[in-house]
Amino acid sequence: METVEHLLGNKGYKIWTIAPEATVYDAIKLMTEKDVGALPVVEEGRLIGIISERDYTRKVILLDRASKSTRVQDIMTRNVFHINPAMGIDECMRIMSNNHFRHLPVVDDNELVGIISILDVVKAVIDVQKEKIEHLEHDISWGESY
Repeated sequence: METVEHLLGNKGYKIWTIAPEATVYDAIKLMTEKDVGALPVVEEGRLIGIISERDYTRKVILLDRASKSTRVQDIMTRNVFHINPAMGIDECMRIMSNNHFRHLPVVDDNELVGIISILDVVKAVIDVQKEKIEHLEHDISWGESY
């Protein structure tokens, strides 16, 4: 079974975060620079929320707020569902699908250690399936040679 820890080992543990008092403009700018769709909101080293492009469109654009004066803490999602590194990728896929999450922070021993996206999970599932197919093809071709 593929785990989040294995996925992060392949993807990397680099995390871009934002402070709650930062402006939404700064958050969107950082997301654009780093080509990510969400940022964990961290205060004093602790995960306190997450801000996503979805938060921006629904809580700033549609409400006619100004991104340069609105603070991240005013629109971030506060009750953040997070996972741990030992969790299986299949379980992550289920959680993300059932709850319509696109990003899941990874927390280990109360410390933010990574973040995974639905794209990361889909790629990992495809890689596992591809490996299984290759093993089956090998087994079949090995069996035919006898």
